[in-house]
Amino acid sequence: MQNTDKSLTDAHLKGDRTAFGELVSRYGDSVLGYLTRMSRDREQAEDLFQETFKRVHAKAHTLRGNQFKSWLFTIATHVAIDGARRRKRLQVVSLNRKLDCDDDGQELCEVAVADSSCDPSQEVVRVEQAQEVRRALASLPERQRATLVLAYYQQLTYKEMAEVLDCSIGTVKTHM
Repeated sequence: MQNTDKSLTDAHLKGDRTAFGELVSRYGDSVLGYLTRMSRDREQAEDLFQETFKRVHAKAHTLRGNQFKSWLFTIATHVAIDGARRRKRLQVVSLNRKLDCDDDGQELCEVAVADSSCDPSQEVVRVEQAQEVRRALASLPERQRATLVLAYYQQLTYKEMAEVLDCSIGTVKTHM
């Protein structure tokens, strides 16, 4: 029998270390993917991921009801927005980054592996479209980007997105 998020959270609050590990295992990949899309930087996303689960650990007692996933993504969204604000204040250039080339964050793109029946020109078009989508997402304000990423990549409902973003369903629809 698989433990529910609520039972794992309750077990974590009682000191069960494996329960928290199970929650991280269950949601870690989707949270990291969300934070990577929000921050547009894998290393930054890993830092935000740690901060997210640090807050989840510290604030587990505040979880009410059985809405762990939306509560978790609410924390991740706040962490991502806080991280974006910090980055705006501290403009840092990596010494490892090549400044003379266009860095699209290719690792963020989930490009399908071309099979032998796929036309190479179609694959090029698909990669270019993915890059365009990433650039368009990157150009949006944090709230709109969060709404789109939550909807299309995390597949949350309007109601869940409204809870995560702490706004009305109408506002979510407007952002969409």
